[in-house]
Amino acid sequence: MVRIHFRQLLTAFALLLATASASADSVNAAVAANFAGAIKQLAPLFKQQTGHELVPSFGATGKLYAQIHNGAPFDVFLAADAITPQKLVDEGQATADSNFIYARGQLALWSSDPGYIDSEGAVLKSEVFERIAIASPKTAPYGQAAVEVMTGMGLWERLGPKLVTGENIAQTQQFVISGNVPLGFIALAQVLGLPKNERGSYWIVPQDRYQPIDQGAVILKRAKSPTAAQAFFVFLKSPEAVAVMQSLGYETK
Repeated sequence: MVRIHFRQLLTAFALLLATASASADSVNAAVAANFAGAIKQLAPLFKQQTGHELVPSFGATGKLYAQIHNGAPFDVFLAADAITPQKLVDEGQATADSNFIYARGQLALWSSDPGYIDSEGAVLKSEVFERIAIASPKTAPYGQAAVEVMTGMGLWERLGPKLVTGENIAQTQQFVISGNVPLGFIALAQVLGLPKNERGSYWIVPQDRYQPIDQGAVILKRAKSPTAAQAFFVFLKSPEAVAVMQSLGYETK
């Protein structure tokens, strides 16, 4: 009979852990705030499938772009538009062959009050509210889309003075959740990411009222582990990841 001593088992286990640690890595991701809910679901799946850990930092696309320019140690960038990732490619900071559209977002007008917003968004033409929240159109593509919608409806002159501007789409949603602002334009994914009894009322804005919100992603040339970063991009295109994104209202190709 072959006897395995406890000390030998400990040594073998330590070697196994060392091997797993050597093959796994972390991916520092700069992620547009609208995609936070998706990332919270995707990160554990990514780790389960690859062993790599996703470490996200959320913010407005424009702010994240500025951080990358200032040397922030990100490996990948998931933007809320397609223009900003391409700029990083053009500037030599991201790899051209990694650039792809991972999702198309949808804009929603949302209130935490279940009876506040109708299915056509007619509330925008009413006088029932004094303030309305949007993300900064200078740095957040969803904020720019909101401006396009209000302008196209001929409401910009009247609604412009009522705007409460969030630094990013997550802060915009928080304004409404807090009750300080009765309604606001956010990503549909943020609404669908809430429990059903907390979704309030919302209008999914028809996509022909604003420029498509195609969300692009790139791997940065400074990535400390290009292999892990590439593994994350492969995972983003997997059926499991696509199913999560679609459940939150994103369109995928």
